[in-house]
Amino acid sequence: MNISGVAAIVTGGGSGLGAAAARALAREGAKVAILDANMAGATSVAEETGGFAAYCDVSDPVGARGALALAAEHNGLPRILVNCAGITIGRVSLVGDEADARFKAFERVIRINLNGTLNMLSLVAEQMTELEPLAQGERGLAIMTASVAAYDGQIGMCGYSASKGGVVSLTLPAARELAEYGIRVNSVAPGYFDTPMIGGLPEYVRAGVASNFVFPRRFGTTEEYGQLVVHIAENSMLNGETIRLDGGMRFPPTFNTGGPHVS
Repeated sequence: MNISGVAAIVTGGGSGLGAAAARALAREGAKVAILDANMAGATSVAEETGGFAAYCDVSDPVGARGALALAAEHNGLPRILVNCAGITIGRVSLVGDEADARFKAFERVIRINLNGTLNMLSLVAEQMTELEPLAQGERGLAIMTASVAAYDGQIGMCGYSASKGGVVSLTLPAARELAEYGIRVNSVAPGYFDTPMIGGLPEYVRAGVASNFVFPRRFGTTEEYGQLVVHIAENSMLNGETIRLDGGMRFPPTFNTGGPHVS
């Protein structure tokens, strides 16, 4: 797909990986709409990229439909969706804590990370079906954000890993179903990237994580995520795939942080 001039939606685009995706697409000439529950961040990235910002809770079908309508009114119907909206819930044990509290934490991470991803994919794909096909019959592309935790989640990650594992499992059937409309679906499964969330970790935790890197022996940069988003858009043979972006890292059952226990 030639990115220049097309409309793109980036959820969670107000910070971290989503902001990097918005910047990368804008540099290639896309008209980017940044949808985020954090309006301050979304507005800042929109001003930086010449894009459009709108409030969006990805897990709310009615609100999300309204945000997409505003984005379409401003930029036209989208050909690209990059879904980066998501949350972490820290480490929540299956046993040993208050049952109602842990269930609420599990439910929230599934609702936003998995249900929200499916909601946005469905709503944006519906918009894409109205577009005229490009060369080779392509109408659009959806890129979802999973995590390496979908494959080697650690102790305490059951809720988060399940939410991201659902995104991985969604990728191929969605690509198969949307193929008749010329819509590609892929996911990216990042490892540890230097986002605001990682930046807020204590140094001993960062050091414990970094000791498990393979090569390069560092946290990923958000720009590297943006580079992959652009490549997936431009390479039409990438479809139905989840691409690990982790420098060869594999999580052990738990990280030896060298510091106090982190829960």
